[in-house]
Amino acid sequence: MAFNSLFGKIGRNASEEVLFASIKSKCMPILLYGVEACPTNSADKQSLQFTMNRVLFKIFGAMVKDSYLEISGHFGIYPLEQSIALRRDKFLKKYSFADNYLCRLIAKH
Repeated sequence: MAFNSLFGKIGRNASEEVLFASIKSKCMPILLYGVEACPTNSADKQSLQFTMNRVLFKIFGAMVKDSYLEISGHFGIYPLEQSIALRRDKFLKKYSFADNYLCRLIAKH
């Protein structure tokens, strides 16, 4: 929904670099909101990756499935599984050094 709103406003008028910078700063945080604190299974990850593939499909049209990952990587957008892992690591590191003992204990497990 965030991407459709963004794409509806700037659409094909903006360069691909501007469009992907907007996706990284506006759409990805919404798509991945809270994912670092929640358990995710492979179906969840596939669903999120499908959403990102649809964004790329809307921008570039039909392509081979592997091309989506290559193009998004070129613009600095990691595969969703990797993005989730990075966000989760950052989340756990933050809470493993918290002043609250309970937060540290939960982060270690």
